[in-house]
Amino acid sequence: MKRKTFWILIGIGIFILLLFIFLSNVLSIGERLRGIHLYIEYAFYALAVLILWLLILNPISVILFAPTFSIDAMADDSQSFRVYKQAAKTLLKLEHISPQDKTLLETHMKDQTGLKLAIKTVFDGTIKTEIEKVIVSHSKTVLTTTAISQNGNLDMFAVIFTNIKMIKEIVKLTGFRPSYTNLAKLSMNVAVTAMVAEGLEDVNVNEIMPSKIGETLNDIPFVRTATNSVFQGISNGMLTARIGIVTRKYLFQDNKLLSKREIRIQAYKESFRLMPKIVGEGLVGFPKGIISVMSRPFRKKPFSKKDDEL
Repeated sequence: MKRKTFWILIGIGIFILLLFIFLSNVLSIGERLRGIHLYIEYAFYALAVLILWLLILNPISVILFAPTFSIDAMADDSQSFRVYKQAAKTLLKLEHISPQDKTLLETHMKDQTGLKLAIKTVFDGTIKTEIEKVIVSHSKTVLTTTAISQNGNLDMFAVIFTNIKMIKEIVKLTGFRPSYTNLAKLSMNVAVTAMVAEGLEDVNVNEIMPSKIGETLNDIPFVRTATNSVFQGISNGMLTARIGIVTRKYLFQDNKLLSKREIRIQAYKESFRLMPKIVGEGLVGFPKGIISVMSRPFRKKPFSKKDDEL
């Protein structure tokens, strides 16, 4: 219980910290706009409040008030069965569940063992496929946005807004949310990813390339800038994909909890598997030569199919 309380307090603390960072940036920009006209400053504040509600507070409220699916290891069979039945009823309400999935759940509604397997089958089938689409879509958004943007603060907020939206859509897609403890851990992941996105602005990728290549790219200003932008975008896109995968893993564990290390390793494996699609679709507008150099590590699947299985 103490550990759960600790993580919840961490999550609340991270939310407050990010909120203060957002307000600090808003006030800073507002002061500059005051020099143009007072009404422009007020209009900007109104826009900031609207953005705060639409992109942060509303998605977080959707996540927090969604039901969670967890089985108490100490609960008896009847209590566990009630949780399975409630979970099945939640899944049956989802629009994207196929008729075959609904039939499978309804057929085993009175069989605890069969219902447990049916829920796992639906989750690892249709729902997992839909979640993957959501992860790829939002990872592409982060990749493109942070690759085009050359501002660390904009990159940070783009990562925060997009990751919160992605988690919200995964929750709506499944009908469940992770436990409050796991949500706190996810909030830490989002905060760290946002800080990484801000820090990548100062990284010169040409310095870590072979000396001849790095010197050549440094001599061509446009290529140097574009290469750094692509590197930043790919890095942020991969971290966003990882957060989406970790969210999915938190949703249905049925008390067979993976260790933090196992979840991290599996999330990185799956994020590498998704990167060719994310990079290929996310960098359409960038020079082909630069994309070819930067996306080369993601073209070959570094892990076997067996390793990707949950």
